[in-house]
Amino acid sequence: MSYSGSAKKGPNAARKVDPLVRDLRGYLLTERKRSPLTVEAYERDLNEFVDFLRASETGVSLKRVQATHIRQYIAQMFDERGYDSRTVCRKLSSIRALYRFLKITGVLESDPAAAIPGPSVAKKRPAPLKVEEVMKLLRTSLAGRSDSAKLRDTAILELFYASGMRRAEVAGVRLADLDLSERTIRVVGKGSKERVVVINRAAAEAIEAYLRVRPRSADPALFLGRGGKGLTPKHVWRIFRTIYSVSGIQKHATPHTLRHSFATHLVENGVDLETVRELLGHESLATTGVYLQLAMGHKRRAYDQAHPRDRIDR
Repeated sequence: MSYSGSAKKGPNAARKVDPLVRDLRGYLLTERKRSPLTVEAYERDLNEFVDFLRASETGVSLKRVQATHIRQYIAQMFDERGYDSRTVCRKLSSIRALYRFLKITGVLESDPAAAIPGPSVAKKRPAPLKVEEVMKLLRTSLAGRSDSAKLRDTAILELFYASGMRRAEVAGVRLADLDLSERTIRVVGKGSKERVVVINRAAAEAIEAYLRVRPRSADPALFLGRGGKGLTPKHVWRIFRTIYSVSGIQKHATPHTLRHSFATHLVENGVDLETVRELLGHESLATTGVYLQLAMGHKRRAYDQAHPRDRIDR
């Protein structure tokens, strides 16, 4: 059984993609409904693995890989490339996905990656921005941008913080998904699952301001770039990165940081976890539970300030 998928043009478009990697790409996109960003990451990781195999003395192909080859690759990632445990685990996950696919489709009888444990990784908690840091970011604009581009960028940042949407979800919003009178947006998330998110007035007003100057285009996307074409997730990432770099905020952050900040600030202000779960599009409440732990510090400070007992001499 074979699944075909067209490789997306980009910096690596000229390289010859291994047919097995191409088949996995098609399977993940069409059968598993994985997001294009996730599939691109898998393909990128597997291309590195293929390069390693081709450069090795044996020059073994993907079909003939044994567990020893994968162990050698893990060692090289640690020793020669200096990858941390989290990165190695992610790349090993891509390799496992390939060999699970090859086994279930009958290409291989056994899975050489199945018995290889990944390195231990300490669970990393999301690090949200403080409210004042988010406000500083939202007030930042780029000199030299056109008025329409500035209003678009402001609307994007406001939408991130108002909704907790992922960057692929923000890039995917269409005009038809908006209901600004109700302040809701229909979102297509991971696995093509739909949800409706609520946005605040600040985000609704920012979007309305952008819509008044949005270039005329037949493209249904809300946010447009050059030539009237909808922005891609990479474009959204670059917009965030450029604005964040001049904001003066010192800590590291990504668009996903605003998703964490959105969830943490809601929980800190009393919104129940089930509501936050639905807004984020999480499958399990356990995934959302990390924000309760993050909010405990805020609750403890509020408690200490409010309760009089420790301020009274004993």
